[in-house]
Amino acid sequence: MAQPLNVFTVAGRAMSAQLVRLNTTASNLANAGSVSTTEADAYKPLKPVFRTSLDSATGLSSVTVEKIITSDASPTRRHDPNNPMADANGDVFVSSVDETSELVEMMETARHYQNNVEVMQTAKSLVLDTLKLGR
Repeated sequence: MAQPLNVFTVAGRAMSAQLVRLNTTASNLANAGSVSTTEADAYKPLKPVFRTSLDSATGLSSVTVEKIITSDASPTRRHDPNNPMADANGDVFVSSVDETSELVEMMETARHYQNNVEVMQTAKSLVLDTLKLGR
């Protein structure tokens, strides 16, 4: 039987989910501008899919990463006959990563992560203050 959720578990799961989100964003940024010989081989951005679960015993909900999907955005065809990756027509396919939106995603993810760190620090402080009352 699983233990009921508490504030530390909820914040910890949220931090884990944000870490996955940050890693997929970093992967997308690392592959921005990468080229491929074929459209099928071009890098496709990754996006995590979150799932909320409710603990009916405590009324708390938490988040988990259900899966990571690839974007259906098409890569851009660019004529670059001097590129060693160019196909017979002299074209390469550039990944469809939007660097600006990925940077915004990264900043938002960092803020969410930091908010959960603050929640854990506040909860820890409150628990310690409550224990001090017993002295």
